[in-house]
This record gives sequence, C-alpha cells and structure tokens, in this order.
Amino acid sequence: MNPVLAFDIETVPDTAAGARLYGLEGLSDEDIARAMATRRVQQTGGSDFLPLHLHRVVAISAALRSGEDSLRVWSLGEEDSDEAELIARFYDGIERYTPTLVSWNGGGFDLPVLHYRSLLHATPARRYWEMGDGDREFRFNNYLNRFHWRHIDLMDALAGFNPRAFAPLDELAVMLGLPGKLGMHGGDVWRAYLDGGIRQIREYCESDALNTFLIYLRWEAVRGALDREALEREYGLVKKFLQESGRKHFAAFLDAWEKTGGPAEEEE
Repeated sequence: MNPVLAFDIETVPDTAAGARLYGLEGLSDEDIARAMATRRVQQTGGSDFLPLHLHRVVAISAALRSGEDSLRVWSLGEEDSDEAELIARFYDGIERYTPTLVSWNGGGFDLPVLHYRSLLHATPARRYWEMGDGDREFRFNNYLNRFHWRHIDLMDALAGFNPRAFAPLDELAVMLGLPGKLGMHGGDVWRAYLDGGIRQIREYCESDALNTFLIYLRWEAVRGALDREALEREYGLVKKFLQESGRKHFAAFLDAWEKTGGPAEEEE
C-alpha cells in the first residue's frame, strides 16, 4: 500500500519574532506573548489567535501506515529538538516515502505554518513542493492543490470544501466513538510549554494524529477504498500497536476507545 502519514503539529507564539517586529526586546517570553495577543485582539476586534507566520512549531506527531502491516505513531525528533530539526525531519519523511498526507485542518493551519517556518530555516523540501516539473505525476496530483489527494485535509474534504461546514476534530472523533482529545486542549499548549511540559505536548499531539488517522480509515471505508473486513483489520493494527507500545498515554487512548465500544455504528 502507498504509505499514509496522518500528522498534527503544536505551536507556541514566536516570541523572538514578536520582539523584533514590535520592539519588545528585553521582555520575558510570557510578557511578549501577552503583548502579541493584545495587539492581535486590537487588529481583529476580538480574536487573539496569532497570524500563522507568528506560530513556532514545538511538536510534530505522525501516524505512519506502510507496508503489509506496519504502523508507527510517534513525535518527530527528541524532546529537546529545536524547530529547525523537527521541520527538517518532517520534510525528510516526505522525501523518503512520498506518503499520502492526512490532516485535520492541515490546509488551513498546519501546512501554511510549516511553509513559513521552513522559509525561516531555509529547510529543503523538494518533494513536497514538486508540481510536475521534475515528476510528471505531480502535475496531476500534488501536495499543494486543495482538490488533489496527496494531501487530504479531512476537515476540508468532509465539509465539501465549504468553510461553513467545518467540524472540530474532537467533536467528530467523539461522535464516531473515538477517544477525542485526552489530557489537554490546544489552548493549554502555551502554558504547558512555559512550565516545561514538552513531553505532555508531544503526547497530546500524538493523540490528535491517532484520532485523525482513525477518522481517515472510516472515510476510506465510506468512499469504497476499504471493505468492512479491511477496515476491522486496520482497527486491529491500531489496537495492537497501542497494546504493545508500553506507553501510558497510548494505553489511556486504547482504554478510552474500548470504553466507547469502538467506532459508532448507525443504529438499526
């Protein structure tokens, strides 16, 4: 099978850029981030969500399904890896596997953030940016086109590419009988980062990648790419990985999943 890479990123305010842009040198990261948020509220009239180029990547997690029965879920790099290394590893994986990328709002958030941050670090990403000049197949199916399938933004696709129909990952996962978010939410990441909780952030990011991958499997069945037997086999591979991982947050994910009774089925 063609490798499938479901991924998610976690970010914090780029306080170094904020300090340069707004003359905030000398302040603490926490004070700079607060000033950036205040400025953003003034710009938008209410939202403190920073523009995408001012997000710094602190975690990239992935669920990689490849080969006959290979599944791996992990966070790229180490806990002390800097942003440049995380992004380099992400694009190296695309160079190596040319996977089908699967995300939730990846077209609206994760990939544009990675574009800006790779520009900052001058990170090579030749395969990712291929548009058909070096490989003719990419002319008709590439990572950048919204309506191609090398990158499947599930949130966008399931909404029929209609922003008014977008659904939150957590709510859709729970609706389908999946665990949803465990341990924290996106709004908790900055405080966790300030408190030195990078391990918790990475584990949270991995759970989002898992939820995304499991929803992708369900969608593959809906569009006829997996029959019932194949879908159950894929679920079994995920459960086997979670059981054998030896990591507490994966055990908690499996426990939460089993307590729901598994993916919800239509009532008879």
